[in-house]
Amino acid sequence: MDDQGCGPGPRPQGGERPAEEKSAPPQPAPLPYEGVWRFTAPAVDASVPQARHAVRELLLRQGVPVADEVVQGLLLIVSELVTNAVRHAALLSPMLAVEVAVGAEWVRVSVEDNHPYRPTALEADHGRTGGRGLLLVREITREANGMCDVEHTASGGKVIWAAVPLKPAQG
Repeated sequence: MDDQGCGPGPRPQGGERPAEEKSAPPQPAPLPYEGVWRFTAPAVDASVPQARHAVRELLLRQGVPVADEVVQGLLLIVSELVTNAVRHAALLSPMLAVEVAVGAEWVRVSVEDNHPYRPTALEADHGRTGGRGLLLVREITREANGMCDVEHTASGGKVIWAAVPLKPAQG
């Protein structure tokens, strides 16, 4: 996997800030573990464990204060999203990108490919042995009080992302 470097910080949530907020005082400096990292990999089966390992090592190396159960959920999400890109997008997208964005209280993982098809999480069909990856991603994210979505990219592909709090949901 190629490490494409570290961005200046997590992506902001929402759109443009209201005019009265634009003149607000500057935000405090980011915490040492905050940032955005992007890795690219070929859309092949071997990239699934490599992506999972890269995300785990990144979280450890940066000292992200994330609960172990949250890490396990994130790694499962990464596995499912990379697997989907390999299985369903490789023909039109021989490369995929994994992005990890860490904020003060949350972490977001995403997988981007250049295939135009935008998948939807279908209802579980208990007669099928596969096709539940996005349902699993949605469920893990929901249980963690997070969010997930699929978005189109400017290049005509898609990015599927999931964002969860660093601390486990209080149940």
